[in-house]
Amino acid sequence: MTASAPVHGTWEPHPAGRWEDGFLSGNGHHGALVFGDPNDERVVVTHHTLVRPGGRDHRPPQLADELPALQDRLLAGDTTAAESFTDGRPLQWVQPFHPAFQVRLRQPSGDRHDYRRDVDFTTGVVRAACAGWTSSVFVSRADDVIVQQVTGPGLILDIDLDHRLPGAPAGLGVGHGAVLTPEGALLSLRARYPDSDLACTGVTLVAVTGGTTTLVPPGVHIEGARSALLLTRVHRHTGELDVVAQGRALRDLPTEYDELLDRHAALHRTAYERVTLDLAADPAERALPGSELLTRPRSAALLERLFAAGRYHLLSASGLFPPRLTGLWTGDWNTAWSGAFTNDANLNLQTASAAAAALPEVTEAHASLIQRQLPDWRDNARAIFGTRGVVAPGHTDGESGHSYHFNREYPLHLWTAGADWLLKPLVDHDETHGTRDPRTAAALAEVALFYEDFLTRTDENGQLVIVPSYSPENRPANASWGTLNAAMDLSAARHALLTAAAYHPGPDADRWRALADRLPPHRINADGALAEWAWPDLQDSYDHRHLSHLYGVWPLEEITPYDSPELATAAHRALELRGAENDSAHGHLHHALIAARLRDGDRVAHALGQVLDGDFFHTSLMSAHYPKRDVYNADAAHTLPSVLIEMLVQSTPDRLVLLPALPAAYPSGALRGVRTRFGAEIDLTWTRDGAVAVIRPGRTHRVELRTSTGTESLHLVAGEDHVLTSRAW
Repeated sequence: MTASAPVHGTWEPHPAGRWEDGFLSGNGHHGALVFGDPNDERVVVTHHTLVRPGGRDHRPPQLADELPALQDRLLAGDTTAAESFTDGRPLQWVQPFHPAFQVRLRQPSGDRHDYRRDVDFTTGVVRAACAGWTSSVFVSRADDVIVQQVTGPGLILDIDLDHRLPGAPAGLGVGHGAVLTPEGALLSLRARYPDSDLACTGVTLVAVTGGTTTLVPPGVHIEGARSALLLTRVHRHTGELDVVAQGRALRDLPTEYDELLDRHAALHRTAYERVTLDLAADPAERALPGSELLTRPRSAALLERLFAAGRYHLLSASGLFPPRLTGLWTGDWNTAWSGAFTNDANLNLQTASAAAAALPEVTEAHASLIQRQLPDWRDNARAIFGTRGVVAPGHTDGESGHSYHFNREYPLHLWTAGADWLLKPLVDHDETHGTRDPRTAAALAEVALFYEDFLTRTDENGQLVIVPSYSPENRPANASWGTLNAAMDLSAARHALLTAAAYHPGPDADRWRALADRLPPHRINADGALAEWAWPDLQDSYDHRHLSHLYGVWPLEEITPYDSPELATAAHRALELRGAENDSAHGHLHHALIAARLRDGDRVAHALGQVLDGDFFHTSLMSAHYPKRDVYNADAAHTLPSVLIEMLVQSTPDRLVLLPALPAAYPSGALRGVRTRFGAEIDLTWTRDGAVAVIRPGRTHRVELRTSTGTESLHLVAGEDHVLTSRAW
């Protein structure tokens, strides 16, 4: 390792003129996006509950009575039969995520030399400073409040809450409040949605030290102060919010910035510091601002910082819910794809590192979203398929889990793999911690019940057929989107039934395993690739951003180079043939995750390179969906840590794979604190001369070790460190 250490934060020598470049803080409930300059600093306030209501029909389509006829037509060869399997409604997006308002702090223009802004990943503090002035912002995990402190000699500040953000609806019913208090002032802003009894209201307590505070509606004017401490919360509600009561709650919090920070940092720092990555980067490059590092896409220091930033942003966005498409942040009401939780790829990709990167906070947020929506999942199963159990939607806004976002080209109401896909991270968590969460067990049983009722059709060989079937968001070259035996659906059904059986031993388990055994195998097509549809004569469409058909490789272990080499070879061929379509960040990194499982370090490096070379990252180190920083989106930022972990360490409950797909560009480094699904913590270091792995088992277990030099059996004893060394990894 080098004498210096990776940087756990990032910085810039210039203000952020665009909200996309603003540094971020969050506690999984509230978010703060900090940008602007010392003369006009802005903190955009967000909250996971802020979705704009609309007059949509949120019910799932009532189609169960028509399902048998659809199945008959598809089995008879009608390749377009599913195009009419709807209730006739147009495509309805879920309720869009939006920002609340911005807290604006204006100062008189003056000499602002020696400017610097930074974010400390270990504490979540966003700081900006120049001669004689400092601003610090964080979002408290302990007190669920946005904390901002401004200090300087003789401060002159104008503070107000401003709803005027890009895309804000013209019909918002906006009301301001400002009153003086013993501490300074209490500000409020209410924005009522057009044609709705719902509103969001923000409340900010301003505590001023020194000087004078006067009301200048809609805000306050401070003059001659030494400091100003702002505490902000926002609420989505019906009717009117009791602002006085909310102000009283803010006044009950500690009034000292340092005490508030200590309470928060004790929770945040503990989580953030569990796992670190060191790629032996150049110390001089580690010292560079993020904007400069981004111009050096092959820099190990850049990858170190993106790993750190990805963990920081993922942790900060996870609490009430896991991250949305934009994490927990946006500065624009017109969020792309409604800023939804997009379940058919993006959500699981963003949270993929949670178990291995020791972030159970993320998994708990993911579980919270699922538990809130299980009743709606049951409605989907009954309404669309006429079954017991549960079916997950393709999109959700966090409020409704009903399947109502669908149309001819995206028949997401036909997607039956979603529940298994979304529950897989919870199963990984249980394996990592050696427990079985009863909530996960109950949900898995409901998925199995769905398959018991749904899997009733068979082919000429007596094998079950998944009909209708859908591979997000692709279609066969010679058929429509709704079809038969999509590879993802087959893998998900098999995995769900077998996993439910493992959680529920007994007669149910025997029945579910027998049902799984009747599912057909995957098909290898004429190109030698694992086919996206295992139904004869359905032709693959290779140029697509999604890789749903390789679900059996990642995140499942249904297809591995060790247990099913023929299928692994076919999966690798499918990966080789896959195009990038529109260069979506999630497509490239999904590709990298699968390549890592297939031990292809060169392909991992190429997929990473597509993102690093493509100008996907803002100076905030939050990412975009497309190259050239087009469309603010958290997929790349949050998924990248999981790619780097998978290329270094992979595990199942009974297997450990070390350095399976290390790109040649990173010949030395260290990954510390990573967790395995057999209950051990691992510190891995490697150089050109070899590698050392220190395994700290939490439970006694025998596992198979796989390296490039072969296979051996390891007997691990709880509480006893096990050290592995090799010269040829």
